[in-house]
Amino acid sequence: MSKYAIGIDFGTLSARALLVNVVTGEELASAVFNYPHGVMDEKLPCGKKLGHDWALQHPQDYLDALTSTIPEALSISGVDASDVIGVGIDFTSCTVLPTLKDGTPLCFLEEFREEPHAYVKLWKHHAAQSYANRLNEIAAKRGEEWLDYYGGKISSEWEIPKLWQILEEAPEVYEKTDRFVEAADWVVWQLCGKESRNSCCAGYKGIWNKRKGFPQKDFFKALNPKLEYVIEDKFYNRISPLGDKAGEITPEMAAKTGLKAGTAVAVAIIDAHVFVPAVGITTPGKMLAILGTSTCHMLLGEEEKKVKGMCGVVEDGILPGLFAYEAGQCCVGDHFQWFIENCLPKSYFEQAALKGMNIHKFLREKVQNQKAGESGLIALDWWNGNRSVLVDVDLTGMLIGMTLQTKPEEIYRALIEATAYGTRIIIETFREYGVYVDGFYAAGGISQKDPMTMQIYADVIKMPVKVAGSEQAGALGAAIYGSVAAGKANGGYDDLFEAAGRLGKVKDKVYYPNEENSRVYDKLFNEYKILHDYFGRGENDVMKRLKSIKKELSV
Repeated sequence: MSKYAIGIDFGTLSARALLVNVVTGEELASAVFNYPHGVMDEKLPCGKKLGHDWALQHPQDYLDALTSTIPEALSISGVDASDVIGVGIDFTSCTVLPTLKDGTPLCFLEEFREEPHAYVKLWKHHAAQSYANRLNEIAAKRGEEWLDYYGGKISSEWEIPKLWQILEEAPEVYEKTDRFVEAADWVVWQLCGKESRNSCCAGYKGIWNKRKGFPQKDFFKALNPKLEYVIEDKFYNRISPLGDKAGEITPEMAAKTGLKAGTAVAVAIIDAHVFVPAVGITTPGKMLAILGTSTCHMLLGEEEKKVKGMCGVVEDGILPGLFAYEAGQCCVGDHFQWFIENCLPKSYFEQAALKGMNIHKFLREKVQNQKAGESGLIALDWWNGNRSVLVDVDLTGMLIGMTLQTKPEEIYRALIEATAYGTRIIIETFREYGVYVDGFYAAGGISQKDPMTMQIYADVIKMPVKVAGSEQAGALGAAIYGSVAAGKANGGYDDLFEAAGRLGKVKDKVYYPNEENSRVYDKLFNEYKILHDYFGRGENDVMKRLKSIKKELSV
């Protein structure tokens, strides 16, 4: 009798469940649930307006995703729930929410329904940047050793800046908070009725180290005296390794999802990191870029190196026995979509409609045969700040080289090229600090739908690009962890390496660099680096001055 695992991939706008045969890797069924509340970046459901750089979500959407996608996937596949041996969860991170001891989100309480700080702070909530800046300054002055393991800075996206913001701006919410929990762990908690905290989120977003634990209490006290015991008071500080079983489906959730009570639930993992086993990467030196609204870059290594501007290095952060490095870009698909929504003439949409084409595909068709450098344009990909290697959300986007002959499709391509340059900066930085990169993989929606972009990446980074073999690689990766949580005795696996080797996959199509294009892109990349350092390393802070003026006038 075949056995199956379900992986549930919680993204920025939706969640997807995927049912996988744990022996053959066959993907039998998937189901998607779009969050009704979406990303709340302007107002709460009650109409209350939000401030600048806010990005919230509603936890009810996550519960509804579970009770919608799992039954649908089971129904489509025809698989008996008794043959589903494990469930895995991956989630955007750092996406966090304040709850009571029993896991009840504070935004569910009547007293906090109109309080923004009681809701989920999405990963791209950047309104805590001032707290991140102060944290970094204090940590640097104190000579905190752990700071170097996060590239010298942590960002506003992380747990402590977001919680510190709550303490300063909504102290009543902070006092009521019993747990400040990653949404990844909260969903697992709801499924199995047992609280856990995964080592992936804790290591990358919670300043936890496998060997040294959390920073000392006096560091948190230096931020604010009320934060001295923040780990003990607000976090579940027993950390569970990846691949472990967090618990089992409760009878209540079994009734809501159609799964059997007692089905194994894996310890959660960050959405980007779960892609690594999904493409079969089990050895060092292979960088994986997950291209979506933003991009995360994952890389395994045998040693712990301090790389300036990286998001972090965590021992056993993805696979046991290896150090997992993370870097990233804040704005990739997001700024392609921004361009479509704000900068295209009506005629382009009309022409695309006549051809029966998606507008993105229409633009690519118009510009895909253009030579590298032909447009005379270059852009900085900072529409949503810079995650790596500058770690500065106050940076903004830039486009240079426009003339009266510049076409929209040329700008579109320049934005794509900018994201490729940003990835090359990350690769070169890792190499500079002694972490080798000798292979490149791509996953996420863009990798599946956009051959032109994949070829541009190959040409810019001058390495072959392999693409994930599953269109739902995130959910596949989560299912892999679910199969390991179930264990071999139940039809799964006892070893993540074996599971990844059996179930991970890439497409046969490989994008190889075009030497002629690469020579031109070398010249363009040098120009990109000049602009990158000039505007990003303090020589000209015009972007921050403009942003400051904007904030002053919006008060």
